[in-house]
Amino acid sequence: MNTYFRLLSFGRPLGRFLVPYVLTSLLAAVFATVNFTLLIPLLNVLFNQTDTAKVQAMLTKPAPAHWYDVTAWFNYYFAYFFREYGQMGTLKFVCVAVVISVLSSNIFKYLSVRQLESFKARMVATLRETVFARVLNLHLGYFSDQRKGNLISHITTDVQEVENSIANTLSAASKELFTLISFLIVLFSISTQLTLVAFLVIPVSGVIIATLVRRMKRDATQGQQRLSGLLTVLDETFGGMRVVKGFNAERFVLGKFQSENNGYRQAVRSLANRRELASPFSEFMGVTVLAGILLYGGSLVLSGQSPLTAGEFVAYLAIFSQVTRPAKDISNAFSASQRGLVSGKRVLDLIDAKSAIVDKPDAVQLTDFKDVISFENVSFAYETATPVLRDVSFELQKGKTIALVGSSGGGKSTLADLVPRFYDPTSGRVCIDGHDLRDCQTASLRNLMGLVTQESILFNDTVFNNIAFGSNATPAEVEQAARIANAHDFISAMPNGYETPIGDRGSKLSGGQRQRISIARAVLRNPPILILDEATSALDTESEKLVQEALTRLMANRTTLVIAHRLSTIQHADEILVIHKGQIAERGTHQSLLSTEGGYYWRLQTMQQG
Repeated sequence: MNTYFRLLSFGRPLGRFLVPYVLTSLLAAVFATVNFTLLIPLLNVLFNQTDTAKVQAMLTKPAPAHWYDVTAWFNYYFAYFFREYGQMGTLKFVCVAVVISVLSSNIFKYLSVRQLESFKARMVATLRETVFARVLNLHLGYFSDQRKGNLISHITTDVQEVENSIANTLSAASKELFTLISFLIVLFSISTQLTLVAFLVIPVSGVIIATLVRRMKRDATQGQQRLSGLLTVLDETFGGMRVVKGFNAERFVLGKFQSENNGYRQAVRSLANRRELASPFSEFMGVTVLAGILLYGGSLVLSGQSPLTAGEFVAYLAIFSQVTRPAKDISNAFSASQRGLVSGKRVLDLIDAKSAIVDKPDAVQLTDFKDVISFENVSFAYETATPVLRDVSFELQKGKTIALVGSSGGGKSTLADLVPRFYDPTSGRVCIDGHDLRDCQTASLRNLMGLVTQESILFNDTVFNNIAFGSNATPAEVEQAARIANAHDFISAMPNGYETPIGDRGSKLSGGQRQRISIARAVLRNPPILILDEATSALDTESEKLVQEALTRLMANRTTLVIAHRLSTIQHADEILVIHKGQIAERGTHQSLLSTEGGYYWRLQTMQQG
């Protein structure tokens, strides 16, 4: 229940919803019950069983202080119409009362549904926004461990299941419960003996339904896990369709999809089988008890041993037949809620996930970069894996360029990721102007940096919005950034210029064009610190030349950390660090490193020239 009430809290303020919802649900239940209680006087009139002496006793008008006594007022007017207009007039009065009661019941039912829908929409919107905001604030390493399809499933299908579950259980816990209680009150008032006999069967039904609910929770958990796997296969397939086609892997991918899809189908089928069993079971039990009451109560009425009139007995049967409906709805709602509660727990687990990168309460806000970025005996390992970096120390002075080279897997990208604090060192520290990055506000730190990666990360939007991403730049500022990045000419040649959509991940552009738009985005940010992670390694010679020209303009008068495989692009760096197995194997300028014949850098240069 903790999960359920915590999910409800996302619909705050609860008081503004619960008070009118409970009130309208209660009134709807009361009038729904009145509809059936009015059958008693109606049937008594039709069966000519109205007692004249009782009618005469009802002719006392209620005192003004008892204006709320609806029963007394109804009895008074019933007796009045019977005395003044006879049976036909009384029949008309009761029929009008039934119509008014039904109308009132449906009006309050509609108002309660409106309240519920409003609350549900607010709760789900807040929950989905909270989940997405939480995901955005998690550290970068979290996304390396998680499947994207699983995260998407949390924000879409899991939240949708929560919406359906909350709506069903709230309705069952209030409106249907009020209706059930109202019916029971009337049944006990008509005949306590019959009602007690009828409800001896309830504990048996409760035990069976509780067993079904436990098994449904297990099926719901398995179903949501399978659905997450299904979304992951879809995401990976659509994102890597070029590879799928190129390797004729359609049948292989289809096999993976079929495996997940069949698993999901089996889980859903098992859940549905048990869920749908609750409804016919409760209906069968209800009809069985109703038949028993009809046999037992009918024999008493026919033999004259029951104080009930024929009209009261028929009305009792009609009301009892309706008891099964709210009871069945309550049973169905709590059965169906299991899937929603499982989804809700998955969503709440994501909301409760802890980020490894958290600002301290007294974190320093950085406004500019003044002097130096320093690595002091830095070591780093991903979780319990072998250290990726070991005892690395160097300084990057303001306005200087340091290049990182070395074989793949040596730790270059990890080293660069420590600067914007995507990760924290396992030991040692990284400082900016003497401040340990762990003592700085992460947002203010990243505001000082621009990042250009090997893979151009673009969005399915226009060229303008991709360059201006995260800023309020004017068209003139965006165009100026594009000119510096050697991108203005090809953008202008596009059908709609800067307002041309570039497709999913920039699929309508070439690799060089995508990279130049990424550089334009970094130019527009105008950061004092620049991190270039193999920004030209995936390009052809012509594109590399254009991109390198753009990078040269971007690097002018900036502090730059460059990761490069092509040594020709970093010959003018102020210092080159050769990273080998997580350590600095060599350091120096291009010329000084080449003079060390047989060294790591010399061998890299020789292999590339060869």
